[in-house]
Amino acid sequence: MGTGAQDVAFGAAVRSWAGHDSGRDRPEPGGRPSRAVAPGLCHNRAVAAPPPTSSAAAVLSGLPAVRGWAVDLYRDLHAHPELSHQEQATGARVAERLRASGIDVHTGVGGTGVVGLIRNGDGPTVLLRADMDALPVAEATGLGYASHATTSDGAGNEVPVMHACGHDMHVACLLGAAHLLAASTRSWAGTVVAVFQPAEETGDGARAMLEGGLASLVPRPDVALAQHVLAAPAGLVGTHAGPTLSAADSLRITLHGRGAHGSMPQASVDPVVLAAMIVVRLQTVVARETPPGEPVVVTVGSLRAGTKSNVIPDHAVIELNVRTYGEHTRAAVLGAIHRMVDAECQASGCPQPADYELFDRFPLTDNDVVATTRVAAAFAAHFGERAVPLPVQTASEDFSDIPTALGSPYCYWGIGGTDPDRYRRAEREGRVAQDIPVNHSAHFAPVIQPTLDTGIEALVVAALAWLGTIREGAPPGRT
Repeated sequence: MGTGAQDVAFGAAVRSWAGHDSGRDRPEPGGRPSRAVAPGLCHNRAVAAPPPTSSAAAVLSGLPAVRGWAVDLYRDLHAHPELSHQEQATGARVAERLRASGIDVHTGVGGTGVVGLIRNGDGPTVLLRADMDALPVAEATGLGYASHATTSDGAGNEVPVMHACGHDMHVACLLGAAHLLAASTRSWAGTVVAVFQPAEETGDGARAMLEGGLASLVPRPDVALAQHVLAAPAGLVGTHAGPTLSAADSLRITLHGRGAHGSMPQASVDPVVLAAMIVVRLQTVVARETPPGEPVVVTVGSLRAGTKSNVIPDHAVIELNVRTYGEHTRAAVLGAIHRMVDAECQASGCPQPADYELFDRFPLTDNDVVATTRVAAAFAAHFGERAVPLPVQTASEDFSDIPTALGSPYCYWGIGGTDPDRYRRAEREGRVAQDIPVNHSAHFAPVIQPTLDTGIEALVVAALAWLGTIREGAPPGRT
């Protein structure tokens, strides 16, 4: 789940969703957790839950046969990660698995993107999306299938590579769900579009697929659906209507000073002091210019200046990241940053104004209320008390670029991926932040089960909330 800066805040934010005793959420025989979660969890009572549908039961009856190859595939993907826009081997594995499931495949969409199409008569079109890329992180999980990969990044630097955000789990879940739907066409009607997207971490993979002709390859979806694994107890599924993931803007600011000898500071305009003043001043954007209770984040992640202790440099570079939940707030925060930086530069007598560069921009993920209510009801029927509300997150995603461009409503939800016993122990000791690795951590690795089953089931159940009409007299489904 991406921004250019590695966003470890995502898992920390979800603790308000799942930070409760989850002792009753242990896997039952066969790898599935019990339907109950712990006392104190805020259960989702916003919508009435319909009874479980016979179509979901029919489609998911094939899950035991899928589980074996899906686990093996997940481990292989985890051991062989690829950076954004480099997902050639991952895309080839995805296409191979889709073809083995009897699904029509388009490859090379937006570079390395893959699209699978399951056409099953008249009915709604549902788009399901998974992201495929990994991160430049050296894995420290100690797993038997841990990544030892290295590669060259876009700047030509040799870097380690790790699936530190769970995209390997997303791919395995969607491949499993697509196979089950393709094998059970008597149980639903319509079209399923399975989108395997590159380059989510750099925020431009969704746009690349759109520019690569995605809209010409698929019918306009009636709904688009996606999910993300989180640092929360495995087996939980969380939904949230409305703004759910923040918009993100990364900003690179170059400050221009006047260099001098360190013994003669009076001859300089010191950009180091200037940068330090700006970093402190920027803390007031949230503390003094944002209404209490409105989620806004301004983080200075990098400050670079100088090369030697006795040389005052002639410039400094600040890189910061902004998270907001509305265009008005977004504009106000970016405007405040410009105002404060310009004022500090003027106060310091800079020889020229600061230079600004926006990069790694992510859209707001604003879940459609009607679609999310429908998904939440389907989850409540299938998962019972494991279907819970998801709090607003300060992470960001580019998924919404696809349904926005296609004119489709969408819903994006979260699934837990942390061993429930480990989470409960950390919470009991007051050490969740210290002991539970979050997304983008070198120690982040979802427990395979029940995470994989939960993700496959969630995609199938959500899709069938639109497609789930038993087709009387239809030919047998594919296997």
